[in-house]
Amino acid sequence: QAQARAAARAQTQAAAQAAAQVPSRSQTQTPLPNQLGTKNPKPYPNPNPADVPTPNQERGGGYGKKATGEQTSAPCGARKHARSDGHGAAGTMPRVPPSRAARGAAADLLRVLVTRAGATEAGAVTPVDTLRSYMEANNLDVFLVPTDDPHLSEYPPDCFARREFISGFTGSAGTAVVTREEALLWTDGRYHQQAEAQLEPSWTLMKAGLKGVPAIKDWLVEQLGKERSIRVGIDPFVHSAGFAEALSKGLAAKDHELVPLANGVNPVDAAWEASEQARPAEPVAPVRTHPKEVAGKSTAEKLAEVREAMEKKDADALVVGMLDEVAWLCNFRGSDVDFNPVALSYAVVTRDAAVLFMKGDKVPSDVRDALVENGVELRDYTEFVPFLEELSGAGKKVWIDEDRTNYAAAAAVAKENRVKGMNPVTLLKSVKNEAELAGMFASHVRDARALVRFFAWMDQTISEEGKTVTEVEVDDMLTGKFRQELEGFIEPSFPTIAGAGPNGAIIHYRASGEDCGVVGPGTVLLLDSGGQYHDGTTDCTRTMVFGKDAERLVPLEVRETFTRVLQGNIRLDRCCFPEGTPGCVLDVLAREELWRAGQDYAHGTGHGVGAALNVHEGPQSISPRFNNKQALLPGMILSNEPGFYEPSKFGIRIENLLVVEQADGLESAATGKKFLRFKKLTQVPICKALIVKELLRQDEIDWLDQYHASILAQLAPALHGSERAWLEAACAPL
Repeated sequence: QAQARAAARAQTQAAAQAAAQVPSRSQTQTPLPNQLGTKNPKPYPNPNPADVPTPNQERGGGYGKKATGEQTSAPCGARKHARSDGHGAAGTMPRVPPSRAARGAAADLLRVLVTRAGATEAGAVTPVDTLRSYMEANNLDVFLVPTDDPHLSEYPPDCFARREFISGFTGSAGTAVVTREEALLWTDGRYHQQAEAQLEPSWTLMKAGLKGVPAIKDWLVEQLGKERSIRVGIDPFVHSAGFAEALSKGLAAKDHELVPLANGVNPVDAAWEASEQARPAEPVAPVRTHPKEVAGKSTAEKLAEVREAMEKKDADALVVGMLDEVAWLCNFRGSDVDFNPVALSYAVVTRDAAVLFMKGDKVPSDVRDALVENGVELRDYTEFVPFLEELSGAGKKVWIDEDRTNYAAAAAVAKENRVKGMNPVTLLKSVKNEAELAGMFASHVRDARALVRFFAWMDQTISEEGKTVTEVEVDDMLTGKFRQELEGFIEPSFPTIAGAGPNGAIIHYRASGEDCGVVGPGTVLLLDSGGQYHDGTTDCTRTMVFGKDAERLVPLEVRETFTRVLQGNIRLDRCCFPEGTPGCVLDVLAREELWRAGQDYAHGTGHGVGAALNVHEGPQSISPRFNNKQALLPGMILSNEPGFYEPSKFGIRIENLLVVEQADGLESAATGKKFLRFKKLTQVPICKALIVKELLRQDEIDWLDQYHASILAQLAPALHGSERAWLEAACAPL
């Protein structure tokens, strides 16, 4: 077997060498790009202050991957954004894109020979083996595989889920690091239990955020490269420019080398297509118009605001690469990514034009007409990088947000022509206008009705009928029936988390099949769910218990912890703060009571939320990451979701969405600053059976009673019979 494996790997190396021809260190003299950059900060609070270098948007409570059904779509073949037929020196990006024939020939050769190598011994060559053969053939010591797609998405389309394929880990955040001898996965505290369960024994889990666990760059330099120089390979399309250039600088300082692959073939793609696991097809579903009545502003109005920012920045052009920002700017919505109403696209705004780069067959005539009417030209998705090269070649100053734009796109613009800074679309999108807020309020009221109807059904099934409900049935009923019946419902905003008992301690738990948990009398259920609607996006977590005299069935330790989590939620909800305050300053309010009891949670307290867009957005957040200095502004929406998770025992989280608004009449005489506060969007009762009333102060009891009275007034008119009776009992004074 060892001989067969060695022969297979040797043949694969030859295939990889023929297909790629990446120059070795001895062949390259051109220095790496040495421009100062920052490690890619997430637009959402990293759950831990520790470094997990992926540009994914991260949140407090989270989600796994949804199982997908059949798709009618085109094959997702060789990379569409390959840079060149030739091969640049290490660390440089060739300017001439390769021909389609050249890209196809390289990819086909690699795939054919990899397949032949794998056939030497059936089942002997794993995807990691294939990747290592490529690395050995091209003198790479390490290859980094992040979660991200070319748009640095938190949830990539399935055809770009390379990290999930190579590692088997399905969480939404993490980076795989493959060396000649080791395979490691870095992920944050939300996913430690999940990764331990999903990774094969040949993988090493690096629990980011724990004491003694180094950041990836530090591990590369101080451990792998401690006694020798190393070459670190990356696909420049799936790393942010800021991260790649900071890593390049850090490596070069220790005589190591970053090698952005420039041959148009991601080696993980070749391993995927040569494996028994079919690579998912590229999404081709058409986009739809997001009307001004819901968006609040036309695309032309948004472009005018963007150009004002460009003028102040003295920029001739602006690159918009993140999918939700392109969709917001151009007032369309798509379905290329599960749970996120976006479509594969880029946009570039100049002083007198705007270009949307998207496959033309995805744009129906009504969307095309609306774009043209608002001054947007449509070009093919593959023309994006060449367009940037043309701008740079003409000496235009191009504004590139290096934390939200991939390295390949940034490298298409000469450094002297780059304008740095946060994309103005990011902040414009985060501050909701009146129409967007109206849609968010309306969708939350509808969504709350679905949750109340579901909870009433659960109570009837468990308390009255004496039955149990599986975690899978929880999702089926909530999503497939009660939300599905709502006006304007499109899809969930993330995969439902329904964790019964000890499963609730897995922060991003995903129930499946026969192994799922069961909810019965006294079972503590953590339910985190949300919906995408035509006018809004919802995200709500409730920790519930059902059954007659349910509070007597739940251990006091669990109820006391639930009460502390509730106190944290109340304190953050009630706070007032001066304008200019970043979210990191408020994070302690949600944790204080837990800290007093020696408890904490390994995720952020709050993430931004889009309006009929992604459930996670930036730049706003509430978390311990003190490097996020973005002030909270009126119109921003954030989650408020403290929690606690005792491994193998129970999990608790209480989550509401909040809107930042002016606190009327509050202004500091000393500083002249006005004050802000939060207003609740979520209208779902909190489980009283889990509260230890004696731990609450009177003002906290008053807050809960007033909240429940408001919920009852809004929801009761549309509910009847047993559903209304359940709501009335749930909202009765504590």
